[in-house]
Amino acid sequence: MTGRGIDQILPHPCDPVLYEDHMKSAPGYVVLAESAHGAIERPARFDYIWGAALEELSRRAPDARIVNLETAITADGTPEPKGINYRMSPANMPVLSAAEIHCCVLANNHVKDWGEAGLNETLVSLKGAGILTAGAGPTLSEAVEPAILTVKPGRRILVFAVGLESSGIPPDWAATPDRAGIRLLPDLSKETAELLAAEMLSQKRLGDIAVLSVHWGSNWGYDVAAEQQAFAHALVDLGACDILHGHSSHHPRPIEIYKGKLILYGCGDLINDYEGIGGYGEFRDDLCALYFADVNEADGLLSSLTIVPFQIHLFSLHRARFKDAWWLQSTLNNVSAGFETRLSLNPDGALSLELGRS
Repeated sequence: MTGRGIDQILPHPCDPVLYEDHMKSAPGYVVLAESAHGAIERPARFDYIWGAALEELSRRAPDARIVNLETAITADGTPEPKGINYRMSPANMPVLSAAEIHCCVLANNHVKDWGEAGLNETLVSLKGAGILTAGAGPTLSEAVEPAILTVKPGRRILVFAVGLESSGIPPDWAATPDRAGIRLLPDLSKETAELLAAEMLSQKRLGDIAVLSVHWGSNWGYDVAAEQQAFAHALVDLGACDILHGHSSHHPRPIEIYKGKLILYGCGDLINDYEGIGGYGEFRDDLCALYFADVNEADGLLSSLTIVPFQIHLFSLHRARFKDAWWLQSTLNNVSAGFETRLSLNPDGALSLELGRS
């Protein structure tokens, strides 16, 4: 979530005016963070917000760096009447390039905060930076197309992205043949799963890894709805999905390995401007994580999952202290127990999935 307060500390911030009930100027979120923890040097370098995550990314060198980008990238457009509107300046695009992001998923409840004009500028800005997109487009046919990342000759990662109204996406944001918007699913029924699986399989070749990125559910809480689990299982059963990348919650949610395939029901935020805001402290939304998933090229089965915890401090990512990594491990083990998933805490503070349990 690189808009709003994050955008304001970068070299080229947008107009700071907000239309929220409790905050009327974006720098107010910077003031909240500074009141809690000290001054943030401004303007910040474009790599500042990623902090220690950049070293971890460089060390592990993943083939694909995929994020859910929950903001519009625009200096124009008209704010949607929805109470909270995120945007970052197109001139601050180097903040995404600094982390060498390969793909931005856009099927979420903030990418169209500044109307169709804002969405179109977002798409143009990302394309101009060489970053692939999935889940939104000028028309429905473009919104349903996956991002295709070629990681080596003959090996591709396909990223499909969809959103649900349960995450707060307005129904009229759905892309149509003649309207820009996002790939919005009507529900999580068996029929919808079968239709989506058919779309995915029509694009998937032998040896491809298919990622389905889903924006669904509430912002807080650990419960996984029965329909979410049934939907995820159906897509695996149909051979369409190798990794399900769920998001919307502001903190990590349960993890499941189903028939050898990784299901992340909610990854939580990696970047946000919530520092210093009270409420929901029991969910520790200051803790966030990078998820490094290794899969077998032949069949897409998960071979390992490493979760590296970070803590947001002064809008920058710092490696989480060992006691905080332990808290995240304990919490995820508790909420994932029903899925027979368990994580171990490594001496370096990273979490490793214990395979062979499900």
